[in-house]
Amino acid sequence: MTVETLTTTPVAARTGAGDGGSAVRGDLVRALFGDDHRAAHGPWRALLTTEPFRRRSGLAPDAQLRLAYERLRTLNSTLDSAFRLAADPVSLANLHEWLSPVDTELTTVAGIHYNLFLGSLLDHDGEVRRDLSDFADLTRVGTFLCTELDHGNDATALETTAAYDRARDGFLLRTPHAGAQKFMPNTSTAGGPKSGVVAARLLVDGRDLGVFLFLTALTGARGPLPGVRVRRLPRRMGSVIDHCLTSFDGVFVPRDALLSGVQGRFDAEGVFSSDVVNRRSRFLLSIGRVTAGKLSMSACAVGSARAALAVAVRHGSHRLIGGVRAPERVSVMAHRSHYAPLSGALATAYAMTLLHRTVLRTWTEHDGARHDGAGRAEAERLVALAKAWITWEARAVITECRERCGAQGLLENNGLAALVTGIEGAITAEGDNLAIHAKAAAGMVSGHRPARPPADPAGRELTDPVFLRELLAAVECVELDRARAAMREAAPGDALGRWNAGATAALRAATAHIQLRAAEAVAEAADALPPGSAAGELLHTLGRLFALERIAPRSGDLLNEGFVEGRHISALPAEADRLTARVAGQAQVLTGAFDLPDEWLADVPVTEAGYASVYDDPEGPWHRTAGQVRR
Repeated sequence: MTVETLTTTPVAARTGAGDGGSAVRGDLVRALFGDDHRAAHGPWRALLTTEPFRRRSGLAPDAQLRLAYERLRTLNSTLDSAFRLAADPVSLANLHEWLSPVDTELTTVAGIHYNLFLGSLLDHDGEVRRDLSDFADLTRVGTFLCTELDHGNDATALETTAAYDRARDGFLLRTPHAGAQKFMPNTSTAGGPKSGVVAARLLVDGRDLGVFLFLTALTGARGPLPGVRVRRLPRRMGSVIDHCLTSFDGVFVPRDALLSGVQGRFDAEGVFSSDVVNRRSRFLLSIGRVTAGKLSMSACAVGSARAALAVAVRHGSHRLIGGVRAPERVSVMAHRSHYAPLSGALATAYAMTLLHRTVLRTWTEHDGARHDGAGRAEAERLVALAKAWITWEARAVITECRERCGAQGLLENNGLAALVTGIEGAITAEGDNLAIHAKAAAGMVSGHRPARPPADPAGRELTDPVFLRELLAAVECVELDRARAAMREAAPGDALGRWNAGATAALRAATAHIQLRAAEAVAEAADALPPGSAAGELLHTLGRLFALERIAPRSGDLLNEGFVEGRHISALPAEADRLTARVAGQAQVLTGAFDLPDEWLADVPVTEAGYASVYDDPEGPWHRTAGQVRR
């Protein structure tokens, strides 16, 4: 007996899933990606078909890391302008959406370089003309150093300092203790020389003026520059990125290293001024790129969830098992126990994607000084809620898809394992989900007053999508009322106790709100299609299933508050089953509309009906004729 390392080879390229170029598929593609999908998404999608971005299994961690930075340079070479990409949150989100199923490490370093690093420089570079050519051509890779070992979501309290030195007209960066080390940025020598924008507390003549960003060279060809200390962290779950601890020992940067703007600036005489009085507000303006980062994390999630579903649905359709009577064979997708969770996941994936489009439009409409503070604050809250909900839901979808592929889903060459671990990074990046969800929920309790739907269920039916969306709105109102009542009853003068009293209901209200916005996004997309179109009806079916699955756990509250009748609760399971079966019957069409390239699917063996051939053994006994003896 011999033991060998098994190397699988991709199955041959195959035709696209579903019904190819049918009108239904075309309408669904336009609904998901917009009328300008070829211009907006086409370039990123096309990258997936080229050799540098094809799947490579079995690489050692160091080789994976090198590949990520090599791909970053290849990607950069395809751009007409790195600055144009960095300045456009829509293009950045689209980039993340398509790259995330291919290479989570590449997606991470690309997001850091183009959004957090270059984007921050462009946002705050109006008064200082810097030569950014080294960053545009990747002579130097950019990174972002904000969070510290002791300070994550409370980054306004970070402790790295940048003390103004009048004699040298610049700043001295220092790390005062171990807890102030910059935590997680990719600051090692991997990928070449690096610079970073470093968040540090500005000290001028002993006065603390708040946290600002400073452009700082970190490493050269031979390693960290003088005064910069970089140590690799233990490998992060599911990632080979060079996450590090970084500290500073009196590193000098010139005055123009400060990323200035309305939040603060120095004149030629070294006098500081700011249009913003509040130090927290100065910090939030400095790190405004984190909001675009949240949009990009949502994009990673929707792209990864759709890819996982495309794999699971194709596999479930050709994975045959024994039927009721031998020798009958049926696909596992013939069983409700298999297709029901995938149907629900499909409804969620469409809702996630269409919500993401809505949130992205809303943010681009409100981003910029020309808009009032209240509108921008509401848009930021929507971005935060969407990021938390979408990434959480994506984890559930991807996990379900992995399970539906059985042991094949655990194998690296089928790609699902990387999606399972990759989504964890998106959940934590740009603000840990629970923290940003709680902040948004607190804002809703204090300032969000949605219209309460009528509690008049007589004559209303679960087949009516408007009624279902009203029920989602009712859940939000019930939970907001519950949160406010609990907070009023809390002991006066105890702010934390008051929040804790209402937090559970407030978090549920925030979830209900974003679920409602997702359901509305599906309905809007369906209504935008020609009346009576098959694709529009299919989207409405997805919207109803999505709503019913979220209403069902809240049916007790809805009944108690008079929004539904007992007959609705009795009818709900059967109606959900009916919609589930309809979605399952169109699963190939629905995943075909995800428009994943054939080349990408060809690199995932389990998507092919003959996937067992990938594991064929040319020395196996089945290849020998009767009586032939192996020598």
